[in-house]
Amino acid sequence: MRYQTILFDLDGTLTDPREGITRSIQYALAKMGIDEPDLRTLEHFIGPPLLEAFMQFYGFDETRAWEAVNHYRERFKVTGLYENEVFEGVIELLDTLRAQGRDLFVATSKPWEFAREIARHFGFDRHFKVIYGSEFDGTRTNKVELIAHLLEAEQLDRTQTLMIGDRKHDLIGAHRNGLAAVAVGYGFGSFEELSAEAPAFHFATLEQLHLAFSEQRL
Repeated sequence: MRYQTILFDLDGTLTDPREGITRSIQYALAKMGIDEPDLRTLEHFIGPPLLEAFMQFYGFDETRAWEAVNHYRERFKVTGLYENEVFEGVIELLDTLRAQGRDLFVATSKPWEFAREIARHFGFDRHFKVIYGSEFDGTRTNKVELIAHLLEAEQLDRTQTLMIGDRKHDLIGAHRNGLAAVAVGYGFGSFEELSAEAPAFHFATLEQLHLAFSEQRL
């Protein structure tokens, strides 16, 4: 066993939040006077911090982007949280890791209050020592800052800690904090996006990831 501590991204790594996030983005944009009928065009919002995404994809200034984020949260906290599903095989993977005696944490740019409610509702909170996320004011939405905070708060050995995620933000956050990173291909990041960040490991499927842990190659 190479890594005692495993950090997991949430969206696109543990769960498929596609419906809840895209419908909540659609709702926020409508509140801003923008009609986006095709939810598929909004999937690029899954992964990066929302404030940054609204500014990047719609050219909003920071004030307008915060307005959009707040509209998003109006719907997400009531409905969007639960328009979600755990990827098939995730619970079995977490069971394996816990049986091996590893310490598990979530590191998500989603506000921690939302992340903990999702984990509670879908029944996987018991696998994690702590679920770390951002604050509603935007503090620690950046994965570099979030992972740094987690490492310091938990006093983790970086050489024994592995980050798993489906977007470049997860890999950048890991690398800039001196951690090895796993890229997973079943989420929302493209092969090109993930490969550009040179992860130590790249698994196309959840089954491949689980096998690597079962064989204690990680």
